[in-house]
Amino acid sequence: MYRRKIFLFISIIGVILGGSFIFYFYQVFFWSNTAFENDSSYLFIDHDDSIDSLSINLSPLLKSVDLFRIAAEKKGYASRLRSGKFKLLRGMNNNEIINELRGNPLPVKVTFNNQERIENLAGRIAEQIEPDSLSLLETFLDTEFLYEKGFTKETALCLYLPNTYDLYWQSSGEDFRAKIWDFYQQFWNEERRSKAKSLKLTPIQVSILASIVVKESVKKEEQPIIAGVYLNRLNKGMKLQADPTVIYTIKESMGDFDYTVKRVLYRDLELDSPYNTYKVKGLPPGPIAMPDLSSIDAVLNAEEHNFLYFVAAPEKPGYHLFASSLMEHNQNKLMYTQWLNQQKIFR
Repeated sequence: MYRRKIFLFISIIGVILGGSFIFYFYQVFFWSNTAFENDSSYLFIDHDDSIDSLSINLSPLLKSVDLFRIAAEKKGYASRLRSGKFKLLRGMNNNEIINELRGNPLPVKVTFNNQERIENLAGRIAEQIEPDSLSLLETFLDTEFLYEKGFTKETALCLYLPNTYDLYWQSSGEDFRAKIWDFYQQFWNEERRSKAKSLKLTPIQVSILASIVVKESVKKEEQPIIAGVYLNRLNKGMKLQADPTVIYTIKESMGDFDYTVKRVLYRDLELDSPYNTYKVKGLPPGPIAMPDLSSIDAVLNAEEHNFLYFVAAPEKPGYHLFASSLMEHNQNKLMYTQWLNQQKIFR
């Protein structure tokens, strides 16, 4: 009888312990462990992340980071993290989360446009993939690569055509640059290169001119007209005398490219810089901003006309008044100057 009681007691203890183990095992691996309310949430893992840094990033997303870490240790994941972008679904358990993080990372769409300088581009891309802006900038300005592809540090921005590119979070600067180069070659197809050649320009020169055009006007319908004006000036051996290049020169001289210039003054035209097209004949040594694809095509498909001058139209913001003669241009310019004074825009 006594032995039966002992056996029964041991059996009960065994059942309790076994049940506790099963419950604990189920809790660690199969209980829902997500804390977010949305249907899904994204997690970015860097190549140098550890289970400790990952736990910090997971803290807002999980009910229990401790249980996740236990599961990660048991499944051998804690010491073998995989970098990338991953999607977690609401209601996932630790087993499902770890399997997801062990799987293939998701692609990311990297988008950029309207970047003023190569430094701005590096900062913009660093927001979308893992490498930091300094390492990206170093990659973008790699002299060996630029020389091999026919660019210089001054023209490097011409390579980076605004678009949306599919990459991965863990992509390197070289991966991004290779993707850019592939698209550059696709964009500059035989037809576009032929059009550039007919204008007596290289693709890089087209992009430099397009950077001026896009700074003159964001109106797509006007860009081919403005491009035609500058091409007429180049063909006649005239200086471009483009105000956006003077604004670039002002910012360059101040060392502040965030500075806003609303009005170009006569004294600004005397600033010494290879970018000041009031003093230097021909195109500047590099783009003054990132041209978008439409402005490049506006140059390649420039309107043929006799205009040599243009000035902003006071009564039609964003548009311009065009002229074939200096006399007509001076009249248009007077109207614009008077409007600036009325608006009290002196700088």
